[in-house]
Amino acid sequence: MKLNLAIAALALALPTAIFAQDSVAVSTMGYPDTYSSGSANVSPFTQESKRFNDWAISVGAGVPLLQSADLTSIKNGNGKNVFGYSAYVSIDKAITHAFGLNLQYDRGETRQGWFNTKTDNATGTGYQDLGARTQYDAISLLGDVNFSNLLRRVDNKSPYRWALHGYAGIGTLAYRAYLEDAAGQRLMTEVKPFKFNSLFGQAGAGLKYKINRRIDLEGRVMYVVTTDDQFDGGGAQYSEINRRNDAVSDNFFNATLGLSLKLGKHESHLMWHDPLQEIYYKLDVLAEKNQDVEVCKKGDADNDGVCDDWDRQLDTPAGARVDGAGVALDTDLDGVIDLYDKCVTVPGPVENNGCPTNSTVTDNTRTLEGIEFDLDSDRILPSNTPILNNAVNYINSSTGSYNVIGGTDTRASDAYNQRLSERRANTVKNYLIQNGVDSGKLDAIGRGEKDLKYPECNPATKCPEWKNRANRRVYFEAK
Repeated sequence: MKLNLAIAALALALPTAIFAQDSVAVSTMGYPDTYSSGSANVSPFTQESKRFNDWAISVGAGVPLLQSADLTSIKNGNGKNVFGYSAYVSIDKAITHAFGLNLQYDRGETRQGWFNTKTDNATGTGYQDLGARTQYDAISLLGDVNFSNLLRRVDNKSPYRWALHGYAGIGTLAYRAYLEDAAGQRLMTEVKPFKFNSLFGQAGAGLKYKINRRIDLEGRVMYVVTTDDQFDGGGAQYSEINRRNDAVSDNFFNATLGLSLKLGKHESHLMWHDPLQEIYYKLDVLAEKNQDVEVCKKGDADNDGVCDDWDRQLDTPAGARVDGAGVALDTDLDGVIDLYDKCVTVPGPVENNGCPTNSTVTDNTRTLEGIEFDLDSDRILPSNTPILNNAVNYINSSTGSYNVIGGTDTRASDAYNQRLSERRANTVKNYLIQNGVDSGKLDAIGRGEKDLKYPECNPATKCPEWKNRANRRVYFEAK
């Protein structure tokens, strides 16, 4: 099979490939009832049916540098930098191939001022002879955007081992800030964990390298906004130290190097999966070698034009139209696929081959069925007119009189449904009168949702749409 045939087949498969976590498992349901799963022989997505790992645990360590504060870590009055330490651990969940959420715990100590309080002591020789350190713990929820997957071109043929990530989120911050001068070292400020007023934010970027299917290496730089002017150890906001800077938040950079352990039984992690680029790369490699492309490795068992590798419905009946994922079409979503549906665009029950029930008035039942309405509407549909015209002929030929009964499904309130059912009954009554029925033979009655054809549809979500539609009806009763 030539390359152009391969591309044509893949064009049908790609819409499914993009949603990489879709299910490929197959159930054993039969035709023609397709309502219960949306389509026959298609199982829903579950944790067991996913094809990519989407959990990871990350750890890392680095150096925090207090940058925006009265006492900073960078180039103080003596021209020196003072360095602290930091560490983090996070649980990472990939939502899509380009977005995830990380629950992260940070712990560390910033050091700031004119000397390192761990290695040096105040000399007492100058006004600026101050050193400080701040021990902190933080818990935050971070959004993770994989820009490399989000913006990657389909024609990019390079091996996919590097990825640029962006992070942003908020959390709660607890800390103990110490200040040291000629009088010694003392605790200046303490914020206990999980205080509402200790919220902070952080944002930044990371560059990941995929070492293997299990391990990623990442260098990351985050900017932490503490929202607190006392974090640097300078004391109260308007103390002699903290009044030097107009800033109301002491902020710092945190540069880290870490590892991510990808969890799960699958070969690939969702954040490293690029379905379009991967498929086209393999096609181009084969084309360059003048090889025929084997499109369907597992064949096409149901002969619907979609390879079994991509087919979500492996036993489509012969002659059924399918979508790009190999699922038989059901245009009116009534649970009967188009191949078997006698009324393709109008929903109806399975037992009536997908068509509305169009019973007419008879001497035995003296009722009329099949006059159905769209949701929240009292407009007579074109499909109703043949039934109503039959009703005109029958009522005019009879000697009796009739109640025109209006009903609704169970959506909306009881009061609203009562009014809607009355409007539907009056709409049908007026149509019959306009077409020659004696008005004295008809009375319009609304029963709201109290007279359901399918009482099990309460609430409406328990039933397929064709049953709810059948409840949105008008029928006749002999007086």
